[in-house]
Amino acid sequence: MTDAAECKPEPAEQEAEERDDAHLDDIEEGAGCTEIWEHLAEKRDE
Repeated sequence: MTDAAECKPEPAEQEAEERDDAHLDDIEEGAGCTEIWEHLAEKRDE
């Protein structure tokens, strides 16, 4: 039987490449749908 403490997630392999969610890097932790939508709309306008 294994303990949860032994479980280690795999390191991110896409560090050198742009991540699929890199366009969300400017959004604060815990942002809601409205903030995300506004951020994406602003990026689209640029």
